[in-house]
Amino acid sequence: MSGELFDLGGQVAIVTGTSRGLGQYMARALAKAGADLVLTSRDRNRLLPFEAEIKALGRRVISLELDVRQRESIEKMSANAEAAFGRIDILVNNAGCNVRKPALEVTWEDWNLILDTNLRGSFFVSQSVARGMIARRYGRIINIGSVTSVAGYAGLAPYGASRGGIRQLTMSLADDWGKYGVTVNCLAPGWFRTEQNKVLYEDKEWVAYLSDRIPLKRPGQPQDLDAAVVFLAAESSRYITGQTLLVDGGISTGATRALAASGSAGEKQ
Repeated sequence: MSGELFDLGGQVAIVTGTSRGLGQYMARALAKAGADLVLTSRDRNRLLPFEAEIKALGRRVISLELDVRQRESIEKMSANAEAAFGRIDILVNNAGCNVRKPALEVTWEDWNLILDTNLRGSFFVSQSVARGMIARRYGRIINIGSVTSVAGYAGLAPYGASRGGIRQLTMSLADDWGKYGVTVNCLAPGWFRTEQNKVLYEDKEWVAYLSDRIPLKRPGQPQDLDAAVVFLAAESSRYITGQTLLVDGGISTGATRALAASGSAGEKQ
């Protein structure tokens, strides 16, 4: 198969939320595939070491401040990115947050923080960047969802609502903008260790329990997302839009460990 299907040479990508974590891994994968990058964070100074790393790969890169909860910040970032590179071909809506609490303890402020960041922010960043894509009749928008886009977990009510909303938003925008040559898809990771959830992974028993529920028997590693994000950004996905691509080791199948050989559920009935 031709490498041109996965070549991002000459293209420009914005990846939001790249001061740490999975955002950096996805941005790095796009850069290695040939894309120039716009990195964003609420604190631009936190991006400078990663910016230097991307420059060392031979890519053009700029770092811009972005607070996805502020409309003015979104519009300023989008305008500055367009001014710097002349166009934006790829947008990865990665910026997000979470507050892990039992549902009865979630506050009004918790809900607003999570939904405003994960869902409203993704919509208005997409809207702002898509104006240029629509004018040029080409674009790739990748919204970052989660296995919680398709499954519910205790303690994650607002987060799951925001990620479920991302899946629905993806389908709506795909229908809206497909006629302009803009594809919109959702990349939904399963259980990956991040700064937001690293405390969970310090519990070896919990990790063993989680791994037992995953058909591939391990949590995700950051590099497991590389091929998926490049695929959705590249020519290879030209006829795919409105879809949710789960990269979750199979946990969304709902599979559970088989019962011991002493008897099956059917035998006990």
